[in-house]
Parts: sequence; C-alpha cells; structure tokens
Amino acid sequence: MLRYALLFALISIVAGILGFGGISAATAGIAKIFFFIAIAVFLLFVILAITGINLIS
Repeated sequence: MLRYALLFALISIVAGILGFGGISAATAGIAKIFFFIAIAVFLLFVILAITGINLIS
C-alpha cells in the first residue's frame, strides 16, 4: 500500500513539473489516501501485536 502511495506521489511530482496541474492534484489526492490507509493498517497491526491477538489460527 505504501508502495502505491509513493508511486502516485512520484507521478504527481512529475506531472507538476511538466505543467499538468489537474493530474498532479488528482494523483496527490490518491497518494494521500493510500498513505493514510497504510498508516491505519500499520497501527491496526501494532495494536494486534501488543494485545497478542492472532488473526491466522
């Protein structure tokens, strides 16, 4: 998930440099969404690891 966030951030930067403002803003928004999803999943796994809950039985 974090890989997709970085990929869309890179596409956003390149599009911004080339002058494609709309595409740059759209891909930056997608990158932000993927980043926050990755952070949420990470925090979920940390909480599950601390509490000792095993999802794979």
